[in-house]
Order: sequence, then C-alpha cells, then structure tokens
Amino acid sequence: MSAANTYRQPWIGKPWTDTVFILLPPFLSLLVIALFPGLFHNNSDMPLAGWIILILLIDVAHVYSTLYRTYFDPASLGHRRSLLWTIPFAGFVAGVLLYSLDSLLFWRLLAYVAVFHFVRQQYGFMRIYSRKEKASRLPSLIDKLAVYYATLFPLLHWHLEGPRNFNWFVEGDFLFFRAGWLLPFATVLYVLLMGTFVIKELYFLLRNRYFNLPKFAVIAGTAASWYFGIVHFNGDMAFTLLNVVSHGVPYMALVWLHGKKTHAKPVAGNRFLRLVFSRAGLLIFLGIIFLLAFIEEGLWDRMVWQERGTLFGGGFFPGIKLNHQFLSLVVPLLALPQITHYILDGFIWKIREEGAKLDGR
Repeated sequence: MSAANTYRQPWIGKPWTDTVFILLPPFLSLLVIALFPGLFHNNSDMPLAGWIILILLIDVAHVYSTLYRTYFDPASLGHRRSLLWTIPFAGFVAGVLLYSLDSLLFWRLLAYVAVFHFVRQQYGFMRIYSRKEKASRLPSLIDKLAVYYATLFPLLHWHLEGPRNFNWFVEGDFLFFRAGWLLPFATVLYVLLMGTFVIKELYFLLRNRYFNLPKFAVIAGTAASWYFGIVHFNGDMAFTLLNVVSHGVPYMALVWLHGKKTHAKPVAGNRFLRLVFSRAGLLIFLGIIFLLAFIEEGLWDRMVWQERGTLFGGGFFPGIKLNHQFLSLVVPLLALPQITHYILDGFIWKIREEGAKLDGR
C-alpha cells in the first residue's frame, strides 16, 4: 500500500454520511433492541408504527429508490434499454407461471432470490470500501470469505435447525433439512473465519499503520446483524429490525450519494434528477419512493393480505376476495418491483465503473 493512501479512508461521501447511514444501522438496531427489550420478545407482534417505519418506509421504499438509477435516469435508460424492459417482462411472465403452478413455489423462489440479493449487497459494500486497497490475493480472499460466511452461517443455522418464529416472506418459504448435527462444524468454521479476518486486520494495522475503518465496519456489522437477527434472537420484530434497517437504509444512502455525485451539478442534464439530488431535494427523493411504497402496500393489503384496513382505508376500499386464477396475475404484478430490483441490482453497481464514479472521476 502506497504512502499516499496510508491514512486515507475510502469514503463514498462525507465521513459522517457514510458512518450514520451505511455503517451504523446494524449497530444502532442492536442498541434499540438492548434499550427496549420488551418490544422484541420471541412472539411479540409488530405494532402498526413499527410496520410503517420498517416495512413501508424502509423495506418497500428502498426497492423504489432503484428507479433513480434506472428508469428515472435517461442516460441509464438509454444505455441499458433492452435490459431494463426485458427483466420486468420476463419476471412477470415467470412469476405468473410459477404462481399458477404452486403459490408456495413462487414465494420460495422469490425468498431465495431476495436472500441472494441481501448477501450480495454486503459483499458489494465490502468491495466498494476495498477499492483503494492494494492487497494481494490471500487478504482479499479472507475479506470475501468473511463477509460471505457472516451471512451464510446464520442462514445455515436457520435451514439446519428448522423453522424460527419468523419467515422471510411467508410460512414455509424456506426449505428445512433438520440436520442440527452439522451446526457444530459450521460454527467452528465461522469462528475460524471471523478470527482469521480479525487477525489479518491487526497484522496489516501493525505492518502498515493503516486500518480500513469502513470495510471493517461493514463486515462487523454484517456479522452482528445477521447473527443476532437470525440465530441469537428468535422473534419477528428483532429479525425485521436488523434485517430491514441494515439493508434498506444503506441502499437508499448509496443511491443518494451516487446521485449527488452524478446529477447535482450546474451543467446540462436531466432537470428532474438535478432537482432531486440538489441540496433541498431529499424531501422529493424520499417523498416519491414513500408514496410509491404506500400505493403498493395498499394494493397488497386490499387485494391479498387484508390485514391493515385502518391504514389503507378499509372503510372506503373494502378488501377484494380473489380466486387463485386472479391471484396468479395480481401477486406477480405486485411483486414485480421487488423482482426487478433484485435482478437489476446485479447489473447497475459494477465495482470498476461505480468505484470510479464514487471517487469523483
């Protein structure tokens, strides 16, 4: 590592914005659980206020923040036009076929696609914060194994031990193997990998007098949120808080920081995006995705779940009872923003291209 890079941290935006909105969410979520343990009993039902904040304003809204990187961006739309229109069309057709055959199969495949997306996001943040390192192959491999196994070990625990008091989407969406005898081996590997990562970081700190704080925080936060959210606690509220906040808030922050560096310039370009990513545009940025999230969840509630009529005007818009044939069209259509988000996310954050943009080049 060159002397020029020795003390320079690889922030995406300003240090405080990265710290508050990307690195701290998992730790702040754990702090909330520690301060209010009564809300996170194993079988505690999620209060309406918690559902609004965690599901509506973070989980669903972060999906729509992808629009600012894709369909709202004329340059991106022109560059990836075929991809941006093919994926939702193919996703809808596949969703209709799957739901028509077996609704549980639809939710199961969607759950595993979502899990893959969540895992890959943590790897992506690790790569972004490693973009200035000149590490050899072995240290890079240790980082990669650490961030991946920080997510895979809790998932192995979930699959091998059996159902928890929560689900990813719906009951039965995960496969369970009832092979708890494998957990000690998985645990030993977990301890070895995490320990190797920490020792490696200490070695490079002593050798180079340099510590990559955001990269370490991403891996540590990933390990903390996934382990405590899935393995240690066994309640829907704790899982949702740690899962949703640690994933959705950093994602929205990344979209915002990227947009600020790309569009908030007094040059010719898209006027709408310049406004959204201007100094006063945060309310517009959030307002649009909050509104879209509210509309989507209102449709889900009135046409499928019918659980929160007081929030979505049940007195004026009574729930609709749909048979399986209609649900085979409605459910994949309502899930289409998620499906598109999960798949597109693998294309729009290329580390070499985006790393240069995040560095201001």
